[in-house]
Amino acid sequence: TTGFGIIECGENQQDLVCAGTMKTDRRQELSERLLSPYTQAIALIRRFKPQVMVIEKVFVHYRHPTTAFILGHARGTFLCAAAACGIPVVEYSATRVKKALVGRGLASKRQVQRMVATLSKGVHLGSSLDVTDALALAIAYSNTLKNRLNQRIR
Repeated sequence: TTGFGIIECGENQQDLVCAGTMKTDRRQELSERLLSPYTQAIALIRRFKPQVMVIEKVFVHYRHPTTAFILGHARGTFLCAAAACGIPVVEYSATRVKKALVGRGLASKRQVQRMVATLSKGVHLGSSLDVTDALALAIAYSNTLKNRLNQRIR
């Protein structure tokens, strides 16, 4: 399961445009399972025409190498979709996103979820953690852009 979120950025707020999850069928062969998120990502990009795709950097504990391979495959589908549509990709680590939203790099997923609901109009606390993680990436990127712009103006 992979969460996605698209926001529109205003001066002091991020409005939810679209969010959800992409799931694959475990019974399918790997190549077929990877095609599904790729085609879904292409459809979202074509429909909403985002300016950038923000994706989480992979961090996997050495005790779980299989997880790294699975995440690598999934990330590859989204990176290829972005490249196929000419969308630039920005990568943030989970700790960077948590620090940007909550102020602590070791914040819990629930803390991030609460902050996303506070910062983004249209997001509810009952939203999937996969969705709020995706939206947290988008909000962190948006805030980074605003901070850079404010520094240039001063």
